[in-house]
Amino acid sequence: MDFITILFIGIGLAMDASAVSLAKGMSLDKDQVKKCAFILALAFGFFQALMPAIGYYAGSHFAEYIQSIDHWIAFILLSLIGINMIREGKEEKENEVKIHSIPFKDILLLAIATSIDALAVGVSFAFLKVNLFLAITTIGITTFILSFVCVLFGKKLGCLFEKYAEYLGGIILILLGIRILIEHLFF
Repeated sequence: MDFITILFIGIGLAMDASAVSLAKGMSLDKDQVKKCAFILALAFGFFQALMPAIGYYAGSHFAEYIQSIDHWIAFILLSLIGINMIREGKEEKENEVKIHSIPFKDILLLAIATSIDALAVGVSFAFLKVNLFLAITTIGITTFILSFVCVLFGKKLGCLFEKYAEYLGGIILILLGIRILIEHLFF
């Protein structure tokens, strides 16, 4: 598998993380956006690189088990975090407080939820004899860059929709979870 193909796989895998980054960026405090963007992008890039490595070594039996429930795990995690964002948006509206950081547990859950599909990709890499180091490095860096940029872009959008940024971010996460669920159940 050539580098360009791996790069496009990395971009495809990074789309969920990018959408989540955009949603989270909308609600961040202006003073903390770059720090949070770096931390979020680092977590997403790390897990997007880690999951194919795990899949590569775990083999197809483990991937078949995960593939049967990965969409449910992603749907539940993204929906719960989205509902929490909407709830926080309501509290924020009442208290007029911006989010200064993203809790570690949310970062961890989001990183796992958006990278579960990469596990199965890792299994396919093993069958195709892909250079694992090149693949996980490319996927990780691609996800990091796209996620970082999307947090910054999300902040710009958040400034436009400041009153509703938390609601919009939460809705995006829930819709992303629903999309993942529908794609896996029906396509």
